[in-house]
Amino acid sequence: MTEWLIDLMETLGAPGAAIAIALENLFPPLPSEVILPLAGFTASRGEMNLVAVLLWTTAGSVAGALALYWVGALLGRERTLALAARIPLLKVSDVTKTEAWFLRHGRKTVFFGRMIPIFRSLISVPAGVERMPLGVFTLLTTAGSLLWNTVFVLAGWTLGENWSLVETYVGMGTNVVVAMVALAVLVFVGVRLSERRKGRHALDG
Repeated sequence: MTEWLIDLMETLGAPGAAIAIALENLFPPLPSEVILPLAGFTASRGEMNLVAVLLWTTAGSVAGALALYWVGALLGRERTLALAARIPLLKVSDVTKTEAWFLRHGRKTVFFGRMIPIFRSLISVPAGVERMPLGVFTLLTTAGSLLWNTVFVLAGWTLGENWSLVETYVGMGTNVVVAMVALAVLVFVGVRLSERRKGRHALDG
């Protein structure tokens, strides 16, 4: 992956980093924890302008987020509820509760969500479903992405040849997030299965 990123940046410069970050939003397995420090390291060698890297990577983050926003907007609330009704162990009430939570905390979620691995891609979809004002969504996404990108680009700039250390340490945090999500899913499934068993026992009784 690193060779591909290097080739992309050598060919297109800072816009190449933007393309990589946009793809990272659409395909979370492409980690920004690799792309951004590498871009910073490349800038430290004089092959790209540091300010241009920050601006272009932020533009890439916003472009990827907007693409997912429109996926959610096109899907819409009614289709989301219809899909929820067909998914095993998921209730329509789960979606409506999530919707209510997002309406209360959506702005903070979009801003801080840009700094959480995996979640930063997913949060754009409910924002689109709920039709968060596009200007507000874009502004919050830009601010959160600029902060996140600046930290990692500057880390790569500062570490130089050791830029990959960023990936190592942040990867640990990413694993924690993934583990927490997996645990939450297991708990959710366990609760739902327990509710089904209790419901059957009540009918049998």
